[in-house]
Amino acid sequence: MRKKIILRSLLGMPIGMTISYLITILISLAMADGNYYPVVPELTDACGSEMNAILFQALFSLLYGAVWGGASVIWEMEDWSLLRMTATHLAVCSIATFPIGWFMRWMPHTIAGSLLYFGIFLAIYLSIWFSQYRSMKKRIDQINRKIQARN
Repeated sequence: MRKKIILRSLLGMPIGMTISYLITILISLAMADGNYYPVVPELTDACGSEMNAILFQALFSLLYGAVWGGASVIWEMEDWSLLRMTATHLAVCSIATFPIGWFMRWMPHTIAGSLLYFGIFLAIYLSIWFSQYRSMKKRIDQINRKIQARN
């Protein structure tokens, strides 16, 4: 199990970096002023320079990807209920997401900003979870129909 978590974490690192880089491109395109915005200005201010901020963001993107990659092993716990897997995965990912979001300045450093950030995170998480659940349920129903047709 430990080896699987480490391997998934190592796989998650470049995925986290790639997603982070793509997000900066999308944000820069959305700004539509012809400039590239590699980090939020608040992070540049906090780090003292844009290069320090970019390196900081890269490190946290690797960490973020590693946590999500390692956490994917939770879905393979066959002796756990779906509720326990979901709650554990959500807790692990939330515990990683919030501090990273805080340090990366992805949210205002206020109670309202933190609550809004977590609310958005939870809405996205639940949307993905429900879509995955419906998809998996549909596939299971198809398999069950094929089994019943053979019997």
